[in-house]
Amino acid sequence: MFKYLKKYIILGVIAAVFMVGEVSMDLLQPALMRTIVDEGVLGLSNNGIGNIELIISTGIRMIGTVALGGICGVLCGVFTNLCSHNFANAVRKDTFKKILSLSFQQTGKFTTGSLITRVTNDVTQLQHLVGMCVRGFVRSLVMFAGGIFCMLSLNRSFGTVAVIAFPVLVLSVLLIIRKVSPKFAILQSKLDKLNNVLQENITGMRVVKAFVREDHERKRFGDANADLVGTQLNILTLFSFMGPIMNIVLNLAVVAVIYIGGIEVQSGIATPGDVMAAITYLSQVLGSAMMIAMMFQMVSRGLASYRRIKEVLSCEPAVAEGKGVAEQNQQKKGRIEFKNVSFSYPESSGECVLKDIDLTIKAGETVGFLGATGSGKSTLVNLVPRFYDVTEGELLVDGVNVKDYKKKDLRNKVAIALQKSELFSTSIKENILWGKPDATDEEVDKAAKAAQAMEFISTQPEGMDSMVAEKGMSLSGGQKQRLSISRAIIKDADILIFDDATSALDLKTEANLYKALREDYEDVTKLIIAQRIASVKGADRIVVLDNGGISAVGSHEELMETSDIYRDIYMSQLKGGAENE
Repeated sequence: MFKYLKKYIILGVIAAVFMVGEVSMDLLQPALMRTIVDEGVLGLSNNGIGNIELIISTGIRMIGTVALGGICGVLCGVFTNLCSHNFANAVRKDTFKKILSLSFQQTGKFTTGSLITRVTNDVTQLQHLVGMCVRGFVRSLVMFAGGIFCMLSLNRSFGTVAVIAFPVLVLSVLLIIRKVSPKFAILQSKLDKLNNVLQENITGMRVVKAFVREDHERKRFGDANADLVGTQLNILTLFSFMGPIMNIVLNLAVVAVIYIGGIEVQSGIATPGDVMAAITYLSQVLGSAMMIAMMFQMVSRGLASYRRIKEVLSCEPAVAEGKGVAEQNQQKKGRIEFKNVSFSYPESSGECVLKDIDLTIKAGETVGFLGATGSGKSTLVNLVPRFYDVTEGELLVDGVNVKDYKKKDLRNKVAIALQKSELFSTSIKENILWGKPDATDEEVDKAAKAAQAMEFISTQPEGMDSMVAEKGMSLSGGQKQRLSISRAIIKDADILIFDDATSALDLKTEANLYKALREDYEDVTKLIIAQRIASVKGADRIVVLDNGGISAVGSHEELMETSDIYRDIYMSQLKGGAENE
């Protein structure tokens, strides 16, 4: 984490300097109190006659040191927060950036709940750790060292008591920390599980309600929560031994100082003020040791969070970045070539989902993909923007292997509309502008009209400025799909992919959509995955997939004559005059 911390190390150093100033003022207090007791009250150097003026002047000095210490403490807090929050901000942004660069199988391996926990809770634990190191450890260490020095300056016997008590504290703390440290990684994994359950229930709320599974999900959440609480209580139970042990050692040390001080006062070696100062210093020394011990709890948890963050930051994306391709080295925009492509999902049994795909799609061509569920249609088009890399063979876009493109450049060539429309809780216009943030109002209207979305947008209370509820809950399935299609169209990409993106549209609206695409976006290469023959019937070519391989390629008329699979699908879907609907 030092590469993140070094940017703000100067803030941490300034905070530490102010903390040293605050502790120094605290260490002056017992010495000043000793002067008040010995000289101002008892008058030991003035034949037992007290000195009220000395008491007042020393009291004013004490107030001054307290005020100065307070100012240093406030400034220390300010710079500590600047250091720790900026550090956490940098780590959180880089962690999020890394998550966005991971492939689908990598994010699936971590799980959504775990990634949310790492970006939020784990980074916060690191932030607390940095703040505590800058402020807490500096205060405790300076207080401990300064207190020991001051006690030895007063009387070596008093200092000896603190030196003997310290190893007892350290040993007891180390024994407890040794037991607790491994449990923090377990605690964070339990928090992952809780977040997973919560995330699944929020996103799948409709399914839970539709199947009346509220009681089951409440129990599942309760079990995950109880598991988390049980682990937390286990940790806190172990830490609960620390406080009493500290207090016992502290009080025994105070008793020892009073006993030794009583003997030495009677013998004239020490004064009552020395004993009072020693007790205060001892409280400060052992109190700082206690604070260090308590901070080990946060250190243990912070280190567990650090390891979890490091897992994400050190994870190399499965889809590597290409070296980049010059524009002049590319062919006509939108040409796609599959050359003996085979693909199997990572960490699967090794069985190929796609086998020996050999297909060339010309620039500006409209190609439909049809086949049974699980035939590999979506997998095939997901290889084009490199959501996954081919296992064997080559995939070329504009004559260049997709692995040679920078991912940003390749994906700028591709626009995708999915069956499940992911919308954001902002205005309709902003959702469309996701495809092209700098688009003009005319471009937005054109895309919406082509997607047949203007029909319902015009009926919204505020038109394009109407707000969309989270995940598009305020819209119907067909409305969400049309907004998703508008977002893809406005991107003005070379390749347009519809992955069953019109499944919620009626045949008339779908026909109008494809007519608009043919007329206004004829230069764009269009890949259309569909379950209905009516969706792909007007395509230049239709690719029929079967068990991961290409069964047939041709126009609707050609396939009706040559492909048994296509003909069977046609008969099952469109017999009885449905073709004419």
